[in-house]
Amino acid sequence: MGTSVLRNLLVALATILDLVLNIYMWLIIARAILSWVNPDPYNPIVRFLYNVTEPVLSYLRRRVPMVFGGLDLTPLIVIAVIMFLRIFLVQTLRDWALMIG
Repeated sequence: MGTSVLRNLLVALATILDLVLNIYMWLIIARAILSWVNPDPYNPIVRFLYNVTEPVLSYLRRRVPMVFGGLDLTPLIVIAVIMFLRIFLVQTLRDWALMIG
């Protein structure tokens, strides 16, 4: 009984983490695309995207100034980190769940 509860907990954590990382990746992509068209800064969707993604992007910009020819590459770094976490961390949690059960 105890092992099945732990297995289900790990599967649930892996699934939720995968979903959250996937959603955040798409928010970063949407933010990058919007930066190409100079959107209305008072639009609620634009403000939401900015508020959700700017803390991570600005943190990374302060640590690693990745600008080549005026092109900000920090969204690519964030996406690469998200992909790594989805492949490594989420899959590791699922593998542990399989080993338990």
